[in-house]
Amino acid sequence: MEIRIGDLAKRSGCEVVTIRYYEKEGLLPKPARSGGNFRLYGDAHIERLQFIRHCRSLDMTLSEIRALLGLRDNPMQDCGEVNALLDTHIQQVEVRVEALLRLKRHLVDLREKCSGSRPVEACGILQGLGNCNCHGEITTNSQKSG
Repeated sequence: MEIRIGDLAKRSGCEVVTIRYYEKEGLLPKPARSGGNFRLYGDAHIERLQFIRHCRSLDMTLSEIRALLGLRDNPMQDCGEVNALLDTHIQQVEVRVEALLRLKRHLVDLREKCSGSRPVEACGILQGLGNCNCHGEITTNSQKSG
């Protein structure tokens, strides 16, 4: 089966520009060309694109995907490298989860600063956002010259 890039995009749910980008990055093999110089894709491209998309849905980077594809293309290799790559990715996800939990706690703390109906000038959330020192102190020009 040979299909053109637009059909591949429809079948895969992937944008044409993304498919071209994956080709440029070497994640998808170069397709054959028709007599009119159209890209022609086969089942192997569809399968590989599905693999890439699934990896992306797991928030893997292109370099991680490239490494997995390289291992997948050499099926006789030991899968220890696959395990190591996934272990590293899991650790990165755990770090991000911790950061998101800190973010949630901060937002909940802010939300608790303002309850009920009151004028915006008395809003504890806006005051909390203005008084937050979580990114370090920022010096204004008036503070520098004084």
